[in-house]
Amino acid sequence: MTTGIFRGSAPWKDNLVRSKRVRDYLAYVAVRILICLVQALRIETGRTLATHLAWFFADMLRLRGSIVDDNLRQAFPELNESRRRELARHMWEHLFLLVLEVAHASRKIHETNWRSYIRLNHADRLVRALLEDRPVLIVTGHFGNFEVAGFVLGILGFSTYTVARTLDNPYLDRYLNSFRGQTGQYIVPKKGAYDQIAKIMERGGTLTLLADQHAGRKGCWVEFFGRPASTHKAIALLALEHDAPIAVVGAPRAGDPLELELEVDVVADPCSMDAQLRTVPDLTQWYTRHLERIIRRAPNQYWWLHRRWKDARSRRRSGRKKAA
Repeated sequence: MTTGIFRGSAPWKDNLVRSKRVRDYLAYVAVRILICLVQALRIETGRTLATHLAWFFADMLRLRGSIVDDNLRQAFPELNESRRRELARHMWEHLFLLVLEVAHASRKIHETNWRSYIRLNHADRLVRALLEDRPVLIVTGHFGNFEVAGFVLGILGFSTYTVARTLDNPYLDRYLNSFRGQTGQYIVPKKGAYDQIAKIMERGGTLTLLADQHAGRKGCWVEFFGRPASTHKAIALLALEHDAPIAVVGAPRAGDPLELELEVDVVADPCSMDAQLRTVPDLTQWYTRHLERIIRRAPNQYWWLHRRWKDARSRRRSGRKKAA
């Protein structure tokens, strides 16, 4: 016999949902207050504060210190421990400056003054592709200020679609996307996005993707800073299927906060690619190599705190077994 305890939603589940909703909203309010405080700061004051916070997080808290140091040690074996710690501190400073820049960008950068803040480097390569009636893939990574880069492309008149993971906190997710959407940067949720991405490509849209995220054991394994890294196959597949040019782009800070360089390292057109780039592994390795080249120019502006090289040891072990 079915009892009432199995009918409808359990009270404890409803309480959990309400509790999460309250926690999410309180976190959202805290972030909004923090952003207001950051916006009230002068840029110069914010930079000084970022330097002190970087020292606290890198040297005192050592937050994710072992991950950062291992990544730097593998990527730059020539650096001693002192230089790696210095680079880690500069990375944290960059992260705090990134928040400062995002908070101030919409108030300070607009259509009439963007040249005072943004320097274009080989942007003609990208502009030519964007002006054609074809889809374009803009490939970047957790480097420089990729958030402000999308904002600036909108100011320049180029609407983009960015594939991004939906934040667990819906209030914060809407708030972040409101910044991204101010100048025409639209967010495509990463989960279940294939149909929407296909439509964007079919109508000649511009898709921006972070190409340095771990793709799991079934990803396309390529070399990134001398280590095997699992990389999503979707970028190469989309480029080859839709004959979409791929532009590898970075947005490093070129001086003071909000002084950014929109740097187009290379643009490749599948219609004129060499035969060796017509496969998913080769094309994935190609743009990953160019992304690494951009990062090496300003390694302090890369997110060394994330686990980019998960399962690298397992991959090497499996490769040795197959070879045997």
